[in-house]
Amino acid sequence: MDGMNKTNFLDVGALEDIAPLGARTIATALGDIAIFRTDGDEVFALRDQCPHKQGPLSQGIVHGTSVTCPLHNWVISLQSGKAQGLDVGCTPHFAVKVEAGRVLLSLP
Repeated sequence: MDGMNKTNFLDVGALEDIAPLGARTIATALGDIAIFRTDGDEVFALRDQCPHKQGPLSQGIVHGTSVTCPLHNWVISLQSGKAQGLDVGCTPHFAVKVEAGRVLLSLP
C-alpha cells in the first residue's frame, strides 16, 4: 500500500514554453496529454480528447479554468475534466505543478 502514496513527477518543460491561455501536448503511453496554462499562470493537465467526439482539447480556447473544444464547443473544466453546463462526460485529468519554472506532470 505504501507505493500507492508515492507520486513521481516527470519534467515536461519550462512554463515559459507554454503561452498564457495556451497548451502543449505530451505524447505518453496513455495517449496525448494536453498541458494548459491560464492567464494567471496556473497549469492543468487533461487527456487531449474531448469526451464528446474526441476533439483535440489542446487546440481549443482556454478561458478562466476551462477550455472550449474546437469541434463542437463543449466547455471542459481544466480542474476536473468534466463537461460543463448541460453536456455530460469527462476526460481524465492529471496532477501537474510548477517548480522553479519547470512544469512537472504526474502519470499513474
